[in-house]
Amino acid sequence: MNEITSTVFLIDDDQAVRDAVGLLLRATGLSVESFASAADFLKSDGIRRPGCLLLDVRMPGMSGLDLQKQLQDQGHRIPIIFMTGHGDVPMATRAMKAGAFDFIEKPFQGQTLLARVREALERDARELRRQAQRSEAAARLARLSPREREVLERVAAGQYNKVIAAELGISLSTVEIHRKRVMEKLEANSLSDLIRTLALLDAGGS
Repeated sequence: MNEITSTVFLIDDDQAVRDAVGLLLRATGLSVESFASAADFLKSDGIRRPGCLLLDVRMPGMSGLDLQKQLQDQGHRIPIIFMTGHGDVPMATRAMKAGAFDFIEKPFQGQTLLARVREALERDARELRRQAQRSEAAARLARLSPREREVLERVAAGQYNKVIAAELGISLSTVEIHRKRVMEKLEANSLSDLIRTLALLDAGGS
């Protein structure tokens, strides 16, 4: 987890909550930016930065649930921890079903909140690393020629070189050359490396 560049975006219309929670988080070295409304957060560049949201579920104007939906509709997957008041649990349950990281009922224990915030930041950092790995893998895949992609598909399917040669109507030695180039361009040292790269791309929908 990179706490230096990750930020906790605290969104609550209650100034007292923002002050108290912000003080608690900053005291542990976390970077915190506070907003009085969901609209204020959307005006910032927060959603384009690593971190997590600590979000009040019930606010005037755009509610926490509305913000969650808008971010999801826009493809943002930043972890969201909802803070809920007494009686808001049904709303929090909806938030969880919609993919929220967690919800914590006010008043909450400071250590409980800190633990969940750190876990949310760690999950965000892991996801950003995976996204970077997928981008690198996609860039390597783009280096392949159409023929090399055909060979790759068959190698990944477990076909032997002689079968690939017969299917593509090329010689066995040509298949071996293409296979070697595929390994080099994908920076794979073994077949398992190759499979891992393809699995990474599949996981990212590439």
